[in-house]
Amino acid sequence: MEIRVLDIEDAECCHELRLQSLLDSPEAFLTTYEIQSARPIEEIRQQIKPEDGRFTLGAFKDNQLVGMVTFVREIRPKIIHKGNIYAMYVAPGARGQGLGKALIQELVRRASILDGLEQINLTVISDNAAAKRLYASCGFKVFGIELNAMKSGGQYWNEENMVLFLT
Repeated sequence: MEIRVLDIEDAECCHELRLQSLLDSPEAFLTTYEIQSARPIEEIRQQIKPEDGRFTLGAFKDNQLVGMVTFVREIRPKIIHKGNIYAMYVAPGARGQGLGKALIQELVRRASILDGLEQINLTVISDNAAAKRLYASCGFKVFGIELNAMKSGGQYWNEENMVLFLT
């Protein structure tokens, strides 16, 4: 297994895994398969390109992208001490092998060296017990629940807000 920062040359495999994630777990993400599949590859390249305070990690097994997670640091002066985790996903065939934990640990390691970063936040669907266990095992703690945080087709999902304090 290899974990590394994804860059523009990884856009195609990243896009494919993102589409798989939206088919596999549509309730876990803010966007939809239809919206994501219509995005031009150049837009994906620009989004995946690492920048100061923003990166996407990819987990590769046998040279295939099987997991990914994105970190985005806040940029406004009063909240620049915070960063957020987005779009965490491990393909079903690669689950149960510690990839998710390795991705989160590497994200925390990389983010924690950013000057002035004090905390990392994420949200997780309240019904996703496996994801909640993963985040808790990495030190994240629940600090609130948003009821009816997402809605699709008349169904609502609650989200738990979690935080990891770095200092």
